[in-house]
Amino acid sequence: MAKVATMEDLFLDEIRDLYDAEKQLTKALPKMAKAASSEELRTALENHLEETENQVERLEQIFEMLEQKGTGKKCAAMAGLIKEGDEVAKSTEDTAVRDAGLIAAAQKVEHYEISGYGSARTHAQLLGHQEVVSLLEETLKEEKQADRILNDLAESSVNEEAGSQSGKSHGAKNGRSGAKTRSAGSSSSRE
Repeated sequence: MAKVATMEDLFLDEIRDLYDAEKQLTKALPKMAKAASSEELRTALENHLEETENQVERLEQIFEMLEQKGTGKKCAAMAGLIKEGDEVAKSTEDTAVRDAGLIAAAQKVEHYEISGYGSARTHAQLLGHQEVVSLLEETLKEEKQADRILNDLAESSVNEEAGSQSGKSHGAKNGRSGAKTRSAGSSSSRE
């Protein structure tokens, strides 16, 4: 593999990494959706699969704009995140506990993608690739929305149901009935 010597090299490396990450996700999301016990979570994952397929097409469009070969380098980080999601599905029963674990795993994926697309967009902007910036921004918005949907599912029902399945909800354990549970990646600042 050639060394990354310029900002353009770094940018192309990032795009190739994202391309492989998205390709891996097109294979992983159907498995995650199948493992979900909640119909809402299954639907959210299936909808995101459609978005992911569009994101792959967008990245292929970027390769064409840059007159580069549309290949991905192996994204080890995504492979690891997907493996964690698989382990959650295999190590839990088909309950809300599994769904809570799948949401946490899916949010880790979203946060990786948000970081990757944010950096790539900034680098494209620096390099003057304005059309590419627009495509990356579109994907970045979709990834943030996917994270919000997962977070809302966790907060509105899944985490509370998972807590009650173990016999104790977090709020009851601490003497706070009705306490909102948040997903691992939730934050109060939403863009």
